Amino acid sequence: MATGFIQRMVRAARLDPALYEEVEADRGATAQAAAVVVLASIAAGIGGIYYAGGAGFIFTAIAALIGWVIWAGLVYLIGAKLLPEPQTRADMGQLLRTIGFSSSPGLIRVLGIIPGIGFIFMAIGNIWMLIAMVIGVRQALDYNSTWRAVGVCFLGWIVQLVVMFLLGGLVGGAAPVAPQTA
Repeated sequence: MATGFIQRMVRAARLDPALYEEVEADRGATAQAAAVVVLASIAAGIGGIYYAGGAGFIFTAIAALIGWVIWAGLVYLIGAKLLPEPQTRADMGQLLRTIGFSSSPGLIRVLGIIPGIGFIFMAIGNIWMLIAMVIGVRQALDYNSTWRAVGVCFLGWIVQLVVMFLLGGLVGGAAPVAPQTA
């Protein structure tokens, strides 16, 4: 099972559309998707220690988990209800799985801990995750248009950014500025 899980993460990081179709259809992959989010959250937390200390690690990990669920909900609402294509048929579980696996490239953010250049790995991880997310959303929502998936992700990101900023203000911490799917 671990080998299959790792292979799925590698395929997700390689931006394999077939992987996203596979996990979309596999209801049993929700726990695996959650594990990807947890691992990518830990990687981001470790990578952020140099810049934000131990408190940053905890905040980053928690924000990523909350962000995953918020993001999936927003994408479901925007992509499946407000902006569907005629063939769009999706449920929240499908989006949790595809978006969760799109966090696989976020493991590179562990290298954010490297003084002086770590921010480069954090940026690469965030951009790579966003690209993976667009592919995952396109597959989960059965879109023919990648641009529609980009638009849904962008709209979801804006709304999530506002929500995370407000939550950050409530707990007295800084809000994340990148999509926090993990």
